[in-house]
Amino acid sequence: MADIIFDGIGKRYPDGFAAIANLDLHIRDGEFLVLVGPSGCGKSTALRMIAGLEDITDGRLIIDGVIANNLAPRDRDIAMVFQSYALYPHLNVEENIGFGLRVRGAEKKALAEKVRQTAELLELSEHLKRKPGQLSGGQRQRVAMGRALVRDPKAFLMDEPLSNLDARLRGQMRTEIARLQKLTGVTTVYVTHDQVEAMTMGDRVAVMRHGVLQQLDTPRALYDTPANLFVAGFIGAPSMNFMAADLAATDGGMDARVGPFDFLFGADDLAARPGLGRSAGDRVILGIRPEMFTPVEHGETAVNTVTGEIIFVEDLGSTLLAHVDIGAADGSLREIGDDGEDDGAISAPRLRVVLDGQMRVKAGETITLAVDAAHIHVFNAQTEAAIRG
Repeated sequence: MADIIFDGIGKRYPDGFAAIANLDLHIRDGEFLVLVGPSGCGKSTALRMIAGLEDITDGRLIIDGVIANNLAPRDRDIAMVFQSYALYPHLNVEENIGFGLRVRGAEKKALAEKVRQTAELLELSEHLKRKPGQLSGGQRQRVAMGRALVRDPKAFLMDEPLSNLDARLRGQMRTEIARLQKLTGVTTVYVTHDQVEAMTMGDRVAVMRHGVLQQLDTPRALYDTPANLFVAGFIGAPSMNFMAADLAATDGGMDARVGPFDFLFGADDLAARPGLGRSAGDRVILGIRPEMFTPVEHGETAVNTVTGEIIFVEDLGSTLLAHVDIGAADGSLREIGDDGEDDGAISAPRLRVVLDGQMRVKAGETITLAVDAAHIHVFNAQTEAAIRG
């Protein structure tokens, strides 16, 4: 087990493209850290740097207290699981798991015992004599993990290892990998573009974009307190709704106007987020997660409401996902793509709203929705940073 430190790490290719820019990241001993972000964000490049498969242009990579920039991959004591599993088809499970130790000259009896222990941990004991072609996708993934685990490496690297599995198996293997990491305590760095994997598996999650670390925090903190517009839009499913607004001071609070609708922030809200009080007159972007809206019954009174027409309803069983047109023809309502860019191609984005699956709503109906001001995220429209302290 080992700490892994990125100290001002940069990676620039001969054509000038910067895959990684000044990355500072401390992966703790025994931690399960997930690197997540859209395609091309630099997460796999960072992983390959740890493995020694990618040269470092700037900064220092420190593994277990040793500067590893120029260490050969075989001298780093790092195990890597690839997306393709990379199993030897002519070897059985037992031989695949023990292959790395065998080529290192491990004593036969010790090798057999180590393979037996690893197979037992991975629940592969009954399949040791089978070839990879006789195994399911999940079993092949466990064999690939076993080949890495059997070495007792300082760190375990995984590059989108579940992307070849179907949805059901992915769910099973998410749980299995997280369980094994806790049992072994091996420092693990896991790369994925799937935020569900990131949020359910990692002790901490590093969100990347264009080679730059956007936020490093626990999954819950990323959801509750995203650092900027990109993190807010990337984390959470369905994704957060964004609305451009003008912020104005009122008696004892602030008012954010979105078209004909007003969102009010009172004294308690300003005390929790002092930055709002200093942003009067600024153009801001409000962010509201779909699950934070509450339907307002006819005749009820509520603050911070929007009213619109239900355009389409997706029945997801326990919940409904309603698409609501609030008449944002002035461009107040924005759609942010996976890469964090404002998707101007969408002419009439609509609010996404999560409703109880027992509600009876349908397209064409009018609905009024309320939201607590504490659940409204506010971002600076120019810097895209969250406004809080």
